[in-house]
Amino acid sequence: MPLPRLGKGHFFGYNCAMPWDPDRYHQFQSQRSAPFEDLLALVKVRPSLRAVDLGCGTGELTRRLADVLPKSDVLGLDNSAEMLDRAAQYVRPGLRFERGDQADLTGSFDLIFSNAALQWSEDHPALISHLYGCLTSGGQLAVQVPSNHMHISHRIIREVAAQDPFRTALNGFIRQAPVLLIEDYARLLFELGAQEIIVFEKVYPHVLEDSDAVVDWISGTALVPYFERLDETTKQTFTHAIRVRMKEELPTQPVFYPFKRTLFSAVKPL
Repeated sequence: MPLPRLGKGHFFGYNCAMPWDPDRYHQFQSQRSAPFEDLLALVKVRPSLRAVDLGCGTGELTRRLADVLPKSDVLGLDNSAEMLDRAAQYVRPGLRFERGDQADLTGSFDLIFSNAALQWSEDHPALISHLYGCLTSGGQLAVQVPSNHMHISHRIIREVAAQDPFRTALNGFIRQAPVLLIEDYARLLFELGAQEIIVFEKVYPHVLEDSDAVVDWISGTALVPYFERLDETTKQTFTHAIRVRMKEELPTQPVFYPFKRTLFSAVKPL
């Protein structure tokens, strides 16, 4: 049975998709794929599932998900046209991609899977409740979100963004992560009536060449909503200011970059 079509949407109030750069995002592809494998290990593999991968990006990992789900119908959903252009090469029977807003998901699914995407949608209590409502009886929700927003790299972004001329250029915008504490996700899932609840936070230890590499990392993720609001000249000045601050805070070479991520899984009762 085909999956329902999903309309175009937006992240946290944006009127269009953020300008994702697939090449920039793939600069640290091996490091970003490790949490996916941990999340995939939580999936209850069964045949003939109707599954959706929220925030599928360029599609490689969605293809990996589809490969381990026998005779299943897998939809990769993303709001970035640039990412979906790359994902198109992986389309095959049982695997397709569409543009849409993860927060406006409709239809019923046996598996709702999301690797490093839900952090771009606001109000996680409402979001998780909505996604849980899209599960079939016996369906599974499996999610991984970065929970690294208190790391010095993210604090520097917020501090620089709060200073002029960037504060004025950004119209006061500062991105606050909507990610909850692990105990809050566990409580939320329990209150929804979920079973087989698993929630944990894991530190992924990365060793990067220097502080500039840290800036390159966040340029492909955390800085994207700031870049969207800046013209090219101000964007370059903003990035330079962050590089200067990052070098002050992380002067050693190489830089140990401990990245915290939250993973959770739950099953809707039959």
